[in-house]
Amino acid sequence: MSQNLFFSKDSDVTPANLGDAIQQAIEIEIATIPVYLYTYYSINRSPDQDAISGALVQELVRAGKSTAEASAIALDLSADIMVYANKAGALIMSVAIEEMLHMALSSNLKQALAGLPELVGKSPSVWPACLPGHEPEFPINRAKLSLDQLMTFLKIESPDPLPDPKLLKAPIPYKTIGQFYKMIKTCIKDNDLPYNTHSPQLLPGKGYYAQNNIDTVYYDKEHNPHFTNAPDSGDLLYVRDRDSALHAIDCIVDQGEGAPGADGLNPDGSVNCGKVKPADYDDFDKKELSHFEKFAQIYCHYKTLDEKFNGLGIGEINISDYFVVNVPLNPSTAHYPAHIRPVSDFLNGVYTYLFVMVENCYVQSGNTQYETFMFGIHKSMIFILNSVCGDIMKLTYKHNGHEYVAAPTFEDYPFGLVSSPKSQLIDLYNAAVAVYPTISYLGQRVQDLPDVPLQNGGIF
Repeated sequence: MSQNLFFSKDSDVTPANLGDAIQQAIEIEIATIPVYLYTYYSINRSPDQDAISGALVQELVRAGKSTAEASAIALDLSADIMVYANKAGALIMSVAIEEMLHMALSSNLKQALAGLPELVGKSPSVWPACLPGHEPEFPINRAKLSLDQLMTFLKIESPDPLPDPKLLKAPIPYKTIGQFYKMIKTCIKDNDLPYNTHSPQLLPGKGYYAQNNIDTVYYDKEHNPHFTNAPDSGDLLYVRDRDSALHAIDCIVDQGEGAPGADGLNPDGSVNCGKVKPADYDDFDKKELSHFEKFAQIYCHYKTLDEKFNGLGIGEINISDYFVVNVPLNPSTAHYPAHIRPVSDFLNGVYTYLFVMVENCYVQSGNTQYETFMFGIHKSMIFILNSVCGDIMKLTYKHNGHEYVAAPTFEDYPFGLVSSPKSQLIDLYNAAVAVYPTISYLGQRVQDLPDVPLQNGGIF
């Protein structure tokens, strides 16, 4: 497992290392994004209900059910699968969106207290990875949806320490993300720190952050729509003084772990699948669950469905076979075959250019920042990234006798300094479309992107 190093021995946040601590917080948030997105894209959110129902009917009839009885059972269970797949995808994407908000809030904190946030080149470079400083250290993977992957999500967001801690030697150690932010919060509360109110931040009221999109809605069995993020659960904040800095931290912690008193994993590492408590919500109106509780619901619902299907008497069934795509574990572009590699390079260039543009927003203000964020990120890059993630998953390949669906690897692309990142991204697009003409519809979108430079003289 790999993690970036920040400190040699420090175990407390002080004014002297506050900037490094906030950068560590930024990189904790960044580390979760490829993990959550990879699992999200492994889910087929609209599986073929007729195929699922038809296969179940045949198995149930073989097991002695009448056709009418088998059809009724199969229709109900296939609807359960449809709702679960759609809801699981919506909940995971809702968390990924809020992790991007947390990255921005942490970046605002650093801009106000310690200087320019560093975002480009900060995704994990080695997999399995781990959260910088978390104790005990545990592996996080880019993996398809499963109970094991959901348990990893719960460990990431747990409001309670994990059992059997093992001390780390490098970054500031912490047992929960909330505990780490509390250390930063204590440093801010206990010290009279100067706040930079002149440098640009990502501010509320400009439409930069949207709690929901088409990927965060799901439909129940009665076809009623449900959005998974609540309007009052959090937004961007202008960090300009002690109170606003503490408010930003509270937003991050409450969205991730819930309010004080929220349940985490049980002492034996199991999940409490009981009733949701008020502390498990992260908004005033109690309409949005914390990240931990969202993942707990997906985990518990998965187990319930699994038990339901395996109680039918038709043999052992893995419910994920009905809606989870067979993507590889922790793939890298270098290991993809030649017909996929250029597409993966382009996808990673898009992913990295998102961070390039967000980082650029911390050196630009006014109309320039607005145009970069609204037209570059909101209107173009998110569409391009989502589209090419879907397109690459139409490609398959064989490895060691098994067939896999290609998946987005979410690797940092090493933009060089000889030409602009945008010109390199155009070259990546041209190489990708040459082997995969399906993505040709993205050409004009790429051409229309803002042309922004690397900051800090280049990260790579």
